[in-house]
Amino acid sequence: MITGELRSRIDKLWEEFWTGGIANPLTVIEQITFLMFARLLDMAEQKNERKASLTGGSFTALFGADQQHLRWSRFKNLGASEMLPVVRDEVFPHFRSTALENSAFGDTMKDAQMLIQKPSLLVSAVNMIDALPLGNADTKGDLYEYLLSKLTTAGINGQFRTPRHIIRFMVELLDPTPQETVGDPACGTGGFLVGVMEYLQEKYTSEAGILVDAEGNKTFTGDLLEPYRAHIRKGLFHGFDFDSTMLRIASMNLMLHGVDAPDIHWQDTLSTSFPDNFPNHARDSLDVILANPPFKGSLDAEDVHSSLLAKVKTKKTELLFMVLILRMLKLGGRSATVVPDGVLFGSSKAHVELRKMLLDDNQLEAVISLPSGVFKPYAGVSTAIVVFTKGGKTDSVFFYDVQADGFSLDDKRDPVKDNDLPDALTRWKARNPAQDTDRTGKAFCVPADDIRAQKYDLSLSRYRETVHVEEDYDPPRLILSRMKELHAEIAKDMAELEEMLG
Repeated sequence: MITGELRSRIDKLWEEFWTGGIANPLTVIEQITFLMFARLLDMAEQKNERKASLTGGSFTALFGADQQHLRWSRFKNLGASEMLPVVRDEVFPHFRSTALENSAFGDTMKDAQMLIQKPSLLVSAVNMIDALPLGNADTKGDLYEYLLSKLTTAGINGQFRTPRHIIRFMVELLDPTPQETVGDPACGTGGFLVGVMEYLQEKYTSEAGILVDAEGNKTFTGDLLEPYRAHIRKGLFHGFDFDSTMLRIASMNLMLHGVDAPDIHWQDTLSTSFPDNFPNHARDSLDVILANPPFKGSLDAEDVHSSLLAKVKTKKTELLFMVLILRMLKLGGRSATVVPDGVLFGSSKAHVELRKMLLDDNQLEAVISLPSGVFKPYAGVSTAIVVFTKGGKTDSVFFYDVQADGFSLDDKRDPVKDNDLPDALTRWKARNPAQDTDRTGKAFCVPADDIRAQKYDLSLSRYRETVHVEEDYDPPRLILSRMKELHAEIAKDMAELEEMLG
């Protein structure tokens, strides 16, 4: 968790860009990301230099003998008029040919451009970034997440950040393990992938590595993630996006959370080229997919891969992404995906086909309804989390009606006391189709045959039973008598008032 002082530094840095003429939030974050990368490159070089000095070994330098002036520790001391041309004309081109060892972020720097035109703004930004604790593993990830929280508008393709508490809730629903593979076909800023990393760190390194078995016996094991470090570093996380800016931000986000070589790369995952060009580790082989894909607009049929259209013939991205996720999962792989409510009850042939596929050909496990304000200030659309496993058989579906998520449902999203998410998680883990049959509450299970009978409608309201409380009313004659008495009293009061006025 970052302190109030760090928040103030980020706020001040943000204001510097704003007053310096760069008002687009995404551009601000991208430019700050570039400068952070420049500092991280120098920090990595210094670390390698110290190690080589102590051991007498060698290393592959990130800066040649004639490039030492491009290091953060050197150019940060330049004056404004000297710093701008060095960073713009030499440091940024250096990004394109240099990367941290096996770093996905370095691969996204090919088209990096510095948009800071004012020398004074660059100096202010460099000084502020130099003061940030990027060497502190416990702080730097939270610091970057706070920076990302300033993205308060959706992109033109319906992109917007998923709130961290919703990400955490979805991660806990699926409970990923460090030996699995996790993906997001529309990763954006990498929130879900980072959420999994944070979850693993908390779950597997808690109590300094004390493993508790089913009987409560404790065994000290050290760092429980240590055997999986190589896999975590470059095999666990897989993210795709067609926005290169988002990819840079996602790669930096993961890097600052301790994952420096994830499989993050540019790809339009719905396009004609992607399914045929799946990397072996991403086609029909991912264990877990967490996603909040764009669900705005539609695509031209000729741009969508035929294998996706063969399953569900549609142009709607929200339906195509669900088919894609099923394609990317291995048999037995599981997913928690955010969908707009229309996916649950849409009456078009494509909508029904998708729901039929989820229920009849796979194991549809849960539909968790979210309140419409969860994604404000980005959007006010009503959504739900759909949880499913590829393959298997659906016997019943768990429904939960989340009415409060711990924050106000207006644009301010201030913290509030009411929060159904902990109860939803508890009820999910303890679900019992044979017992959870009371459909008058927030949580209940519905047999698959009941859903088939309703033409595969997955809206919670279709199955919830409303309890009608019978009200007792007085007889109409008694009510009429009381009304006459009331009118008589009013007439009397008016007569007295008229008399007082003369």
